[in-house]
Amino acid sequence: MALDPDIQHLLRRAGFGAGAAENDIFARMSPGAAVAYLVDYEGRPDDVDARMGRPDHAQVVSRDLFSPDLDIDDARQRWLFRMIHTRRPLQEKMALFWHNHFATAYSKLNADSGAMQAAKMMVHKPGALRGPLGQIELFRQYGLGSFRDLVVRVAQDAAMLVWLDGKSNTAARPQENFGREVMELFTIGVGQYTESDVYAAARVFTGWNLQKSEGYRKDDPNAYQAFAYNPDEHDTGAKTFSFAVNAGGRTIPERGASAGLQDGVDLITALATHPETARRLARKFWHFFISEAHAPDPQFIDSAAAVYLQNGTEIRPVVRYVLGSPWFRDPSVQFARYSWPAEFVVRAIKEVGWQGYSLDQAKTPLANMGLLLFEPPNVGGWPQGGAWFSTGTMLARSNFASSLVAGQKAPLASSLSADGQTASGLLAAMLERISPAPFDAAPRQVLASYLLAGGAWSGNPDQLETRAAGLARLLVGSAEYQLV
Repeated sequence: MALDPDIQHLLRRAGFGAGAAENDIFARMSPGAAVAYLVDYEGRPDDVDARMGRPDHAQVVSRDLFSPDLDIDDARQRWLFRMIHTRRPLQEKMALFWHNHFATAYSKLNADSGAMQAAKMMVHKPGALRGPLGQIELFRQYGLGSFRDLVVRVAQDAAMLVWLDGKSNTAARPQENFGREVMELFTIGVGQYTESDVYAAARVFTGWNLQKSEGYRKDDPNAYQAFAYNPDEHDTGAKTFSFAVNAGGRTIPERGASAGLQDGVDLITALATHPETARRLARKFWHFFISEAHAPDPQFIDSAAAVYLQNGTEIRPVVRYVLGSPWFRDPSVQFARYSWPAEFVVRAIKEVGWQGYSLDQAKTPLANMGLLLFEPPNVGGWPQGGAWFSTGTMLARSNFASSLVAGQKAPLASSLSADGQTASGLLAAMLERISPAPFDAAPRQVLASYLLAGGAWSGNPDQLETRAAGLARLLVGSAEYQLV
């Protein structure tokens, strides 16, 4: 049963497209019920990791024992697996959004702390091993909660403390990197703060450092680094800003060292509740969920920002509002955003198939497309929109389509045998299964001509296997498929 186009649109934006499992779940839902299903996901089990290794799922492989909490390449496979098979697609989509918003690169962590500890800082899921949440798990667990609380957690996150040098932020030598980026990139944005604010913010976070576990060794899987407030390294003096930081005032007062942790909480609270932070997040949600081809509607920005502020910086009500808004439902914004490489790869796997497909095979193609998970190019994250595309990255997408489809010839043919009795039936079924933007008449005719290029259509198994796979490759590699 074909999904309603509005539901398909919702699943592309708030998830990673629709495979057979989503078709079964959403086939009879209204758009409103589908929004509620996606946003209120806690009622469904987060059991996806337990399904790794099942033969009816995509496969993960490793050079040794599969260790996604300790090996970054294994972690990349685990995240792709989760995107494909999760019962909570919005949870993974928001984790990807925050991964770009709070962009942190594994390579610097590796240079500082070694490969094992760097992986733990990025991706650790507490359970078998000791240590705090990894950064991506932080986004996964708190991505729809209070933004203010999320920024506090990020400020105390081991990966961020290494990435932006907070671990060396001391009273004698305030380190400005996090203080600058928490304003410029994470909250209020350029033009809303001064250079003196950067220095004051650096002083606010003095003593927000890291502590190593007892007997710490880089090669010990149970070793870890965690946030520790060091009162001896905190600047206790008053800090004055160009914007309000406490009930209308502009100064965080002098505090004793033992109470100095509150300085950072006060600043983050002021930044998270600032009207310009609300507007910046609204603009980012417009581009992520609604459109990159249309400028944000000022009425949308005002209304989404109001929802954010009225709900005490909670993200869930904002996302619920965005996905249910008339702007999101406008037919003109369907296929009006460029697909991120991870979205493209996951959606293609879900729609084409994954039988026998190892997710390790996706690592190099994703890097060639410009998005290696856990390795943003800088603290500003990945360039987006049309910047995802060049001759090289489009070739990488086309090559990925070819390699994926090559392993799915037999399953594709088997699943399409009933529709493949005619060329037109095969084309219609494939366009229902694989979801490119609508083709104009001329390119659609080219696809139909491809199916008949070998002569009259017989629908025999060999012809169906060859042509169904070839058609899937053309669709996934098409310009129309690069839009979500």
